[in-house]
Amino acid sequence: MRVITLLLVSWVLLLASQSAQSSSSTLLVLGDSLSAAYGIPQENGWVSLLDQKLTQQTMQQLKNVQVINASLSGETTSGGLQRLPGLLAQHQPAYVIIELGANDALRGQNLNQTQRNLAQMIELSQQQGAKVKLLGIRLPPNYGPAFDRRLAQMYLQLAEEYQVPLDPFFLADVALNQELMLDDGLHPNAAAQPIILARLWPQLQAWLTE
Repeated sequence: MRVITLLLVSWVLLLASQSAQSSSSTLLVLGDSLSAAYGIPQENGWVSLLDQKLTQQTMQQLKNVQVINASLSGETTSGGLQRLPGLLAQHQPAYVIIELGANDALRGQNLNQTQRNLAQMIELSQQQGAKVKLLGIRLPPNYGPAFDRRLAQMYLQLAEEYQVPLDPFFLADVALNQELMLDDGLHPNAAAQPIILARLWPQLQAWLTE
């Protein structure tokens, strides 16, 4: 009888473990240096901080989200589009954050092509059943207001067309504060990362649980 009881307990624990594993979901972050912790320790980046915060949540739906950071410094929308099919196949994400477009704009690339690339990434993700969120960026003043407005308009058009949530400028709380930026004036430093996450967290919390 004791052996049967132990077997039953083991069986229940195994089922519970399998259930917990099956209920986990993956959040894929596809970005550039702004999400790749450029110039700072990887564990200090906002994506790593997000991963840590999710594991601390009491709501199981949030606690079970596993973060995969596929961001690369220097990444463009063309590069992201090339990598995305493999990432989707490998990780099967339930959620995809796309934070790309800054390097296209900084290099003066045609934003019509950038928009098409982002559109294809959204479509690929949605075809796989993933929910998508866009993170937009703005340009330094020396690039001119017209180009910056076109970039902002691009993100808004994509968000409206594909009905995906957008943060139009996810660095808004840090970009104009020199104490929160690296010497290049383009990348947020380690002190800025918790501030970035604090801005994004309410949005992400609602998005992940809706």
